[in-house]
Amino acid sequence: MPGAPSPFEPHVQTWYERDVQSTLEPNPTQRTTLIVAACYIVAIAILWHVPYLNLIIYPFKLLTVGFHEMSHAFVGVLTCAHIHSIELDPDEGGATRMSGGISWLTLPAGYLGSSLIGAALIACGFDTNASKVASLCLAVFFLFTLWWARRNWLTWVLIVGMSGLIVLFWFVAGGEALRYLVLFIGVMSCLYVLWDVIDDTIARKVNTSDASAFADICGCCPSRVWGVVWLLIAACFFAAGILVGLAAFKETAAQQKEDASHFLPVPGSSGAVPSTPLSLLAVFASAVLAFVAA
Repeated sequence: MPGAPSPFEPHVQTWYERDVQSTLEPNPTQRTTLIVAACYIVAIAILWHVPYLNLIIYPFKLLTVGFHEMSHAFVGVLTCAHIHSIELDPDEGGATRMSGGISWLTLPAGYLGSSLIGAALIACGFDTNASKVASLCLAVFFLFTLWWARRNWLTWVLIVGMSGLIVLFWFVAGGEALRYLVLFIGVMSCLYVLWDVIDDTIARKVNTSDASAFADICGCCPSRVWGVVWLLIAACFFAAGILVGLAAFKETAAQQKEDASHFLPVPGSSGAVPSTPLSLLAVFASAVLAFVAA
């Protein structure tokens, strides 16, 4: 005979539902972050299609293209490919030249990798210290990109400019401005991926797109089908970035400011230590010079 239902099961289910609700319910600081992210989405959508004003977001578009190409290269390295070069061009295009590797992993890595990076940056954009860590990760990303794209002048201009912007925002309001910059880069990256997938694979077929090449390799589905699949995955990454930010970073603005004053603080603050953004910038500059010498 089946056992009688436990009297505790409804209580466990209710507790679980309440726990999930309390975890994902935004506090006032998180509501502000969500409002800012929503404003970013509206602003990007407007600037995207307005002549001349779209130059404001042009560098961030190129940065997302860099995420795309670097994702190809990173998965290529993981699958034993030899990366010859990464190239960015002024028309918001890019190319990763490699030999070897596993094509059915490296091809979707561009869209999915850049959307995953964007989602991670969105999550980090909910917390000041997490944004600082994200900035350090971006610095490592920049170094690898420069190594593979060291002969591409546009990549140099983009990365040097973005590095300066990150350091500048690190100094504003004890790093709080950096949080909103990281959030913007994350939102921009996710939106760019969604738009690019729709434009290249669903709205029109581009024979040179990653989806077309992937469809040729698989042979089972046309490129538009893979475009829809990648679009859904990228949208899930976007949503996951927001949910992770809501669940992981519950500190108030005051708590974040206090914590940030003890973690890589700006020079002159009460918690300043030798490991400041300026010293990190010096390390980054030294590494860049080493790449130039190589």
